[in-house]
Amino acid sequence: MNQEVAHAQHTPTERAFTVLLSPTRRGARLARLLTTAHLGAWGLPSESAAHIVAELAANATVHGRVKGRDFQLALTVTGSTLRIEVTDTRGDSVPPGPGAVKPPGDDAEAGRGLLIVEALADRWGIVPGPVPRKTVWAEIDLVR
Repeated sequence: MNQEVAHAQHTPTERAFTVLLSPTRRGARLARLLTTAHLGAWGLPSESAAHIVAELAANATVHGRVKGRDFQLALTVTGSTLRIEVTDTRGDSVPPGPGAVKPPGDDAEAGRGLLIVEALADRWGIVPGPVPRKTVWAEIDLVR
């Protein structure tokens, strides 16, 4: 009698968290706090990720806000990569992509958020759609 032996294939550990939040300052703050809490529970460093989420969530509440529509925060760990995604419903308001972000003037009070994301993330970008949405994502390579 032939018996097949199934070998389990090991895939990278994946953890995921997704939440819809109101496009307000309170929602942006909650995004940062939830990021810190989940990464802490997963035993992962959270400082850079919390700063990235704070900037992307602030942008979603200021530039991506549509009355009555929430923004989404997604955290995914696959293998040794943390992926952060913030999706809002203003697909017509697309920020400059990686390498195209210009520093603001010395006396400007805003305009540094994506520069912070660019400095802290190993990779980042923008995915348009589906209409009317856009997603700004950032990845951090986790050192174990």
